[in-house]
Amino acid sequence: MNRRAGSRTRVALAERSARVEAHPDGAFRFAVVADTHSNPHPAAEERLRELRPDAILHAGDIGDLGVLDRLARIAPLFAVRGNIDIHATDLPDVVHLELVHGTAVKLRLLMTHIAVYGPKLRAEIARLASTARASLVVCGHSHVPFIGKDRGLGVFNPGSIGPRRFGLPIVFGSIDVTSTSARLTHFDCETGERWLPPEH
Repeated sequence: MNRRAGSRTRVALAERSARVEAHPDGAFRFAVVADTHSNPHPAAEERLRELRPDAILHAGDIGDLGVLDRLARIAPLFAVRGNIDIHATDLPDVVHLELVHGTAVKLRLLMTHIAVYGPKLRAEIARLASTARASLVVCGHSHVPFIGKDRGLGVFNPGSIGPRRFGLPIVFGSIDVTSTSARLTHFDCETGERWLPPEH
């Protein structure tokens, strides 16, 4: 097929929406993982159980889908397809998730696997998030744990709990929603302790 030089091909993303209900006090905890690549760290399930999440988010590059079966035994699970997950035809590329407390919306987030170039949101993902009125984008792919802000949107990459790459830490994240705020945190999968980036 011939294309003009410089033309772009748009890829249609499969999207899915879901709504979850916060606790009576407005609190809710998401555990966030990504990039398991069929081989999550041996301590991952224990660490996630220790966190006692209300739901788990998997931001793609799952590999063996049995990983999702094991995570779903810990808490309700929402997952997106990563670039290695071509076999996961039932999974969406994008999840729009709304956390509600009664009639109030506590948090709207968009989860997709590839969302950023470095610290900057890809334009098409920023548009999707804005259209969905999301305030937070959850993503994976780089294996680099990251908390930032771009285009008025929060960005959260939990890092990877799969095989170590390039000396990066093996970490996961949490989103703790209270009656007044949402706090993003990384945890070391090997120790269970809070993880912070090394100071430069």
